[in-house]
Amino acid sequence: MRLDTLFRDRIEAGTVLAKSLGAYRGRGTLVLGIPRGGVVVAAEIARLLEAELDVVVARKLGAPGQPELAIGAVTADGGRFLNDDMLHALQISPSYLDAVTRVQMTEAQHRETWLRNLRPAAPIAGRTVILVDDGLATGATMHAAARALRQRGPARLVAAVPVGTPDACEALRSDVDEVVCPLQPESFGAVGLYYEHFEPVEDEQVRELLEATRGATVGR
Repeated sequence: MRLDTLFRDRIEAGTVLAKSLGAYRGRGTLVLGIPRGGVVVAAEIARLLEAELDVVVARKLGAPGQPELAIGAVTADGGRFLNDDMLHALQISPSYLDAVTRVQMTEAQHRETWLRNLRPAAPIAGRTVILVDDGLATGATMHAAARALRQRGPARLVAAVPVGTPDACEALRSDVDEVVCPLQPESFGAVGLYYEHFEPVEDEQVRELLEATRGATVGR
């Protein structure tokens, strides 16, 4: 794929990534998607690698009065990434940070439980784990997820995204063993600009993908 080429959709993006991840086929690999769009990409990777698919929910930590402005991110089991520059610039208090972390961690736990349909999380320890999202802009959710996963003892942790900023990809290398990102434009914009079709993904679709891939894995 040329650097000036768009991905047709998230499924094609997963196909492209799978070509770079072929060394992990058939080795007990676990592919973890970050909802919502990341799970669509991850499902295609898992299908092509004949790997297990699961989900890891990372929730953005919003600034006071500006919930869409991310000051960091947190996962269901406590992985947290904070944007120190943003915290300093906005003078975020420790009490606010603790409160918003608790709220978003609880929400992440509820969403993971619902998306898995009450099934237990896939085991992490000793496995190759591929962490997937549909794009990497600030990288906050990917950092938080990677830090949470690292605490659970994977043999190898790989971050895979179809498109991301060069700076975000480079920064992520401190939290994972390998970063796979085929498209790294210097002038980035938004993730959706690099897809011809970038429709919203609903939670029900994520749940269906997890169920379908789980059934295929069990049947092999």
